[in-house]
Amino acid sequence: MAEESRTPITEEAESKNFIHQFIDEDIAEGGRFQGMAVHTRFPPEPNGYLHIGHCKALCIDFGTAEKYGGLCNLRMDDTNPTKEDTEYVEAIQEDIHWLGFDWGDRFFYASDYFEKMYECAEALIRKGLAYVCQLTPEEFKEYRGDVNTPARSPYRDRPAEESLDLFRRMRAGEFPNGAMTLRAKIDLASGNFNMRDPVIYRINHMHHHRQGDKWCIYPMYDFAHPIEDAMECITHSLCSLEFEDHRPLYDWVVNNCDLPSKPRQIEFARLGINYTVMSKRKLRQLVEEGKVSGWDDPRMPTLCGLRRRGYTPASIRNFCERIGVAKASSTVEFAFLEHCLREDLNESARRVMAVIRPVKLVITNYPEGQSETFEVENNPNRPEDGNRTITFSREIYVEAEDFLETPVPKYKRLYPDGPECRLKGAYLIKCTGCKKDGDGNVVEIYATYDPESRGGNPADGRKVKGATIHWVDAATAVDAECRLYDNLFSDPAPDAADKNFLDCMNPDSLEIVAGCKVEAGLAEAVAPANFQFMRVGYFCLDSKDSKPGHLVFNRSVGLKDSFKM
Repeated sequence: MAEESRTPITEEAESKNFIHQFIDEDIAEGGRFQGMAVHTRFPPEPNGYLHIGHCKALCIDFGTAEKYGGLCNLRMDDTNPTKEDTEYVEAIQEDIHWLGFDWGDRFFYASDYFEKMYECAEALIRKGLAYVCQLTPEEFKEYRGDVNTPARSPYRDRPAEESLDLFRRMRAGEFPNGAMTLRAKIDLASGNFNMRDPVIYRINHMHHHRQGDKWCIYPMYDFAHPIEDAMECITHSLCSLEFEDHRPLYDWVVNNCDLPSKPRQIEFARLGINYTVMSKRKLRQLVEEGKVSGWDDPRMPTLCGLRRRGYTPASIRNFCERIGVAKASSTVEFAFLEHCLREDLNESARRVMAVIRPVKLVITNYPEGQSETFEVENNPNRPEDGNRTITFSREIYVEAEDFLETPVPKYKRLYPDGPECRLKGAYLIKCTGCKKDGDGNVVEIYATYDPESRGGNPADGRKVKGATIHWVDAATAVDAECRLYDNLFSDPAPDAADKNFLDCMNPDSLEIVAGCKVEAGLAEAVAPANFQFMRVGYFCLDSKDSKPGHLVFNRSVGLKDSFKM
């Protein structure tokens, strides 16, 4: 098993990863791939939603096909009916399309090949390469052996005719779950335990989401997958590193069954990210136990959760490309995923002003009843996006944290008799005082403005020592709810074997702030619009809960980027 390490992210992934090197060698040599286009497949199991870990495999499978002008199939690995559902099938398709990949008319199910798999199993029995075994699970474990002791089975030399009869009766439903299995007859003394006569069929009386009750025996993944690949004429079966020790079995199935092609399996390291769990079983547990609001909870590492939080397809594909393809397992910092999102949103997101924790500021020398407008850029990185109009009047909202009645050292924002501060894109103001309620909370701030400083620039060119502050016009501001997300787990390794991942959950992973004030233009925003709330962070309109009259924004990522390349 490959040793896991924590490695820094390189500035750019290598121009040619080892998978491409292998494919180049195969193309140059000809042989079994002579005249064939590079053909890959993405085979998710439809028992949950895709997460960021699947995205690496997805990008490798579809990206490799794109690189070589080949094809990539989408195949649902529905050989285990226990948790499979059409809901997951549809969600997987939606996520792949969202990322920008397409499989054309090459959409398949593993269950499409159940009859062929059964035929292959019968053929192996007739060749003396498979037998029906009646060991109980406890006996199977007892007879498995160890590195110095071969495995054993008293049923290994069962006549082919007897095994064939029992296997057909297994299919007919005569036996209960666990009564029998079909095992490949390979090598009970193999140092690779996957080759010690592995089980290739088991009895499972369970309704299948596509096949109904037609089958009560189901193939094991190690037997089914190479057959599926070969039936679809896949040239390169790209899979994660835990299947490296299974490759001899993959090749054994391909070489001993009557199949139209002989794919090559190549393994790569799975994606690990700190502060995250990647197990679909654990993610499902979070959903079923109500620890999160659903598979699309913005704290979840699922693609639908990341999408709802405001992640873009470009940011995720860029992340996968830049971490590269490796043979050794490593853990990538979640901060790097955020860095990739921040880079993309900095270029694409519209700038707006929003006040998360508002307090009213009254400009006492601004004429009552007067209002004016300012033209401001939507995004300085995209001049083609033009400008927008915002309003300004005597009363505005600013962030509560932008005022202190008694300033701390080096505080350059608003406080009585403090320095002049800029209202972003509007005027210079100087704080003169505040009003408090009976509990001592500041409910209004007072200031004066310089009428000759429109645009935030003093007419006499004097130096402004205070900070630049964002604001929203009180007369036109729209109410909103902001959801401030943090990591779902406070432990960097919640998935570690010695930990209960539920004990690692971050109690502060979500803060809901009501009564926020945003620019009037955001009332017309349509999900999944992304915005930079100036001086606050990147936010997106929530695709599920936001509606006219009740705007809900999710914080995608903060502005500060502490990640170092």
